[in-house]
Amino acid sequence: MKISTKGRYALRLMCDIAMNQNENPIPLKEIAERQNISVKYLEQIVIILSRAGFLKSIRGAQGGYKLVNSPDYYTVGMILRLTEGSLAPVSCLDDEVNNCPRANECQTLFVWENIYKAICNVVDNITIQDIINRKTSNYSI
Repeated sequence: MKISTKGRYALRLMCDIAMNQNENPIPLKEIAERQNISVKYLEQIVIILSRAGFLKSIRGAQGGYKLVNSPDYYTVGMILRLTEGSLAPVSCLDDEVNNCPRANECQTLFVWENIYKAICNVVDNITIQDIINRKTSNYSI
C-alpha cells in the first residue's frame, strides 16, 4: 500500500489549519506557502475535505478554511480513507464482507487480514491533535 500525494497533502493541510486556526479562517495561499504545495493542488483537496464536512469554506477578502470539528475528532484514517479510498492491502478486504469466492480456501488470507488490522490500528488511533502534540512537544504516540 502506498499513500498518494493527495492523501499526504490532505493530512498536512488539516494539520496546518489545526495548528494555525483562530477565529479567522486560514487562506489557502498561506497554507500553500507554509507547506510548499501548489495552491492549485490544494484547491482540489479542499473540495474533497469540504464536501465531506471536514472543512468549512469562508468566502471573501478575509476568507479561507476552518476545521468544522476540533483536531481531536479527525483521525488519520478518516482523512486517508476519504482521499485514498480503501486502505486494505488486497481488494477482497475492501468491503465489510469478503465476497471472494476463494476466501474459505485462501491460505494467505490471514496474512492480508493481519496487515489490514495493523494499518487500521495505527491510522484509526492517531488524531490530528496527536500529530500537533507530537510536533509541538515531542509527545510520543
